[in-house]
Amino acid sequence: MADPRTETVMLNGKPFYVRHWGDQGLPRLLLLHGFPEYGGAWERLAPLLAEHFHCIAPDQRGYGQSWAPEAVSDYATGKLVGDMVALIGDEPLTVLGHDWGAAVAYGLAMSRPDLVDRLIIMNGVHPVPFQRALAAGGPQTDASQYIHYLRAEGSEDRLGRDGCAKLLTMFSAHMDMSWLSGPTREAYVTEWSRPGRLRGMVNWYRASPLVVPAAGQTAQMPDLPLDRLMVRCPHLLIWGKEDRALLPEATAGLEDFAPGLTRVEIAGADHWLHHQKPREVAEAVLHWMGVS
Repeated sequence: MADPRTETVMLNGKPFYVRHWGDQGLPRLLLLHGFPEYGGAWERLAPLLAEHFHCIAPDQRGYGQSWAPEAVSDYATGKLVGDMVALIGDEPLTVLGHDWGAAVAYGLAMSRPDLVDRLIIMNGVHPVPFQRALAAGGPQTDASQYIHYLRAEGSEDRLGRDGCAKLLTMFSAHMDMSWLSGPTREAYVTEWSRPGRLRGMVNWYRASPLVVPAAGQTAQMPDLPLDRLMVRCPHLLIWGKEDRALLPEATAGLEDFAPGLTRVEIAGADHWLHHQKPREVAEAVLHWMGVS
């Protein structure tokens, strides 16, 4: 499997570590990882796309070898999106986001539509359907109770004890984490163990305005600027059907905000579909992009 080219670039005056697969003359595809990953999360998927695309995979703010400020306020969504605006430059590209990377990808598509010509989301959520599902107090609310644990003061210390044992087991009770073993596991622990990174990672949760009721309770739906949360470009949603962290109701009504939406489901995969079924994911992307 092809190793990526790597570089450290300055974005808004701060250092970010970036991996590249594919010829730089090919159309650009920005790959945005989620929690608790880093740019190396794409090592199985990106080589399958690199024949057709120049894949660009940064360690996002707080992760891996990129800048990891300590303050929660430094992880506001606008700042996370601003990092990627600086990385993209002036020419639009296709953006693919997973998990929290999907939040940044949606933010780019909604706030800077001039920079996003196509949007691909893998097991990630648009803010309105997700907040509605959380406020309703149903299964998605129950599935998201771990957010309270992560937001709590000192969670980074608990996650990092005993070689990151808690972080390694956090999702394994309900989903297939067999991909996180051997050298891959060692690489993840190395990235998590860099100074300040676990705090940076959980600060994404602390800075988020998402309202998560306690289990079995409901919440009032926040007043959101719905007209500013539209995705105008073509949009592909790829979904691992066995996800137990993000449930089907988390994307209910997405078509109201993305009229150009195409949905594709990947059987036998859960939240970590790019690790479990990279070839099937690549085929879905390439077919939708018209290059398969």
